[in-house]
This record gives sequence, structure tokens and C-alpha cells, in this order.
Amino acid sequence: MKNVELVLSPILYPSRVIRQGHTTVVVDVLRATTSICTAFEVGVAEVVPLDSLDPLPAYRERGYMLAAERNAQKVMGAECGNSPTEYMSMDLRGCRLAYSTTNGTVGIIKASADSEQVLAGCFSNLSALVDYLENDERDLVILCSGWMGSVSLEDTLFAGRLIERLSGYQPVNDAAHMAVAAYHEAAADLYSYCQRGTHIQRLQRMNYDSDIRFAFQEDTCPVVPLLRNGSLINVATKQNH
Repeated sequence: MKNVELVLSPILYPSRVIRQGHTTVVVDVLRATTSICTAFEVGVAEVVPLDSLDPLPAYRERGYMLAAERNAQKVMGAECGNSPTEYMSMDLRGCRLAYSTTNGTVGIIKASADSEQVLAGCFSNLSALVDYLENDERDLVILCSGWMGSVSLEDTLFAGRLIERLSGYQPVNDAAHMAVAAYHEAAADLYSYCQRGTHIQRLQRMNYDSDIRFAFQEDTCPVVPLLRNGSLINVATKQNH
């Protein structure tokens, strides 16, 4: 039996129970991991996650398209921000993205320091991710990106849904059990349930409701983003799912 641990915020990641030899799934439902999955679904070849804006000009010189967001707004000078519905409206086939966000890419970089492999997860790629993890022999850490160090409702609910879908894993901390219970309470209507969430309210004030609704749909993007040599690549194909 493999172990699964839920870490509700990057601040808690150094205190996790599972320390070595693990896979980490980084979650930022609104919106980084949803946007990453959407990018691969529309044909992006590579996504380089960055926890700072400073490297972006150098990546532009190397032919990368810049995708950057801070505090839910597209960074000036970037071709795109952090909106999955925006990505669906663009022709990104074959593009390479240099990608920096407020929370999600920070979590990916943090997890990369000591995980054997790092994956990006969200409702959009749930079944593809489950299929991949069922064939992984490692223990699993689910790292929720949250918002600026605080816990987010939508990331926690996705973690509960993922844990519920996985077979062959046993939860090793209270957060994992709590997330499953919370998902069961919310499952009938995730969108309505999450209206109390502070990050959803923030995005709605900025007219991103279409992104929110999209982010709560399961299996819209049958991809598995895997971090390899500093870049995310898709290691699943539509034909497999």
C-alpha cells in the first residue's frame, strides 16, 4: 500500500511526513495548474515554470512566449496571463511558454527541490492524472498552492476528489481525511459551494467567472504535465484516455 499526504499550503511543505522518494502533485485550481493543462491540451510543447519574473526577458530572447500573472492580472509585456479560457482562444500549437504566476509556479519550484517527480493536477486532468499515479510505485504528496501562503477551498476540494479516486493509497495525515470529507459535502455543486471561497470572490470581481466555471469541470484536458529538467512536458496522450 502506498501512502498519500495532503499539504494544504506551501508554507507547510517543509513539515510534511513523507520526506523521500515521493511524487508530488502540485495543485492550483484557480488558475495555474488548470491553465498549464489547458496549454498542453491546445498544443503547447513545453511550459517552463518560474517563481520570479526576472528570467522572462532571457526566455523571450530564446524564442519562448511569455505567460505571466501577478495578483490575478496579466503582467505587462506578457503575451498571455493565467486564464485557461484565454489559452483556448489562442493558437498556441508548438509554442514554448515561460510561465510565472503568483502561487502555482512557486509551489512547483518548491516541490522540485526534493521530489523524485513533480506533476501538475486539477479537475481538468483528473482521470489522466489518476491513471498515471496508479502506475507509479512512489508515495504521493499533494501540495496545494493556496493563495499567498493561506489555504484555499478549491485546492483542498480537488485534493479530496483526487484522494477519493485513487486506489492503493492510504492517507497518512488529517488534512487528507478532511479534504475527502469536504469534497463529499461539496460534490453536488462545486461551483455554488465554492462561492464562499475568497479567491473565487477575488476572481469574480475581476470578471473571471468563465475561468472558474471551466476549472471545476472534470477531464476537459486529458494530459499529465510532468516536470523534467526544469520544464513541464505532457506525458499523456489523448489516445490513452
